[in-house]
Amino acid sequence: MTGAPGGAGPACPEGDVLVLRALGLGDALTAVPALRGVRRAWPDRRLVFAAPRAEGGLLRDLGVVDAVLETDATGVSARGIAPDAALPWDARGHVAVNLHGRGPQSHELLLRTAPARLVAFACPEAGHDAGPAWDDTEHEVARWCRLVRDAGGPCGAEDLRLPVPPASAGDVASRADVVLHPGAASASRRWPVERWRAVLHDLTARGLIVALTGSAGENDLVDQVADAAAAPALVHRTAGTLDLAGLVGLVARARLVVCGDTGVAHVATATGTPSVLLFGPVPPTQWGPAVDADLHTVLWHGSPGSPGDPHGATLDPALARITADEVLAGAHALLGRDG
Repeated sequence: MTGAPGGAGPACPEGDVLVLRALGLGDALTAVPALRGVRRAWPDRRLVFAAPRAEGGLLRDLGVVDAVLETDATGVSARGIAPDAALPWDARGHVAVNLHGRGPQSHELLLRTAPARLVAFACPEAGHDAGPAWDDTEHEVARWCRLVRDAGGPCGAEDLRLPVPPASAGDVASRADVVLHPGAASASRRWPVERWRAVLHDLTARGLIVALTGSAGENDLVDQVADAAAAPALVHRTAGTLDLAGLVGLVARARLVVCGDTGVAHVATATGTPSVLLFGPVPPTQWGPAVDADLHTVLWHGSPGSPGDPHGATLDPALARITADEVLAGAHALLGRDG
């Protein structure tokens, strides 16, 4: 057993709360309710978020966390935890909270910081049996909320919402009716480009301003989709031009988002922007919107008992079954609600 079982703050000496989640944008956003629960469990302590610079900085600037311990150069990332990974942390008397994974590597990484208490799922391999049991089938938001509630921090899916960053001149220039995000980190979650082209053509033919988003490495993909516009002047190509605050602002001010199972989907959920979401290898029961079901049209043709590989090198069959007509039907219905 590591640290003290039972209640929250009084179980260890006063110090910071160090929370590990060194993953991507969607992972950071789905952890927001749990982070708010951590804040409630230890309201008088500084909440330090061990995360990549961009994702951590976004949540710091929005007031969800107090400080960021950057993990970009530590050997800790969404790809895994290197055997020699170490966090640049030498404080004592702190609580360490593992929102990164089930262990043992992430548990061991935090234990090397010598916390007064570790809050984490039970993991005998790491010598930690004080936490609740891991559930592979649980929704990502519910999973981490359950862990934090067990440690004394009330939280739930209703805590997902984020404040919208204030608009800047650049945000105004890139405002759009619809945000299309055609990319994804892996091929298994990347819907075919010709279907994105069909969606864009229809939306621009209706006179809607469309922003195409993506990373700097997705410029070619964005260009392929943009070339199908019925009215090229209605398309804003923003790939590689937005920081995370700019992306959140763009999504928050749009009437609709259309994307796959990516971080942008979680931005739409967090900002309450209606969305059409395309799921493939991973079921939406684990990664779909946890609130506001009426705002989001979730498309999925998979089987709950046989999920695919979210990191696969080929298009997932469940995602391949989603047609452009289905996506457009969902988009038209949601756009029709606001006139």
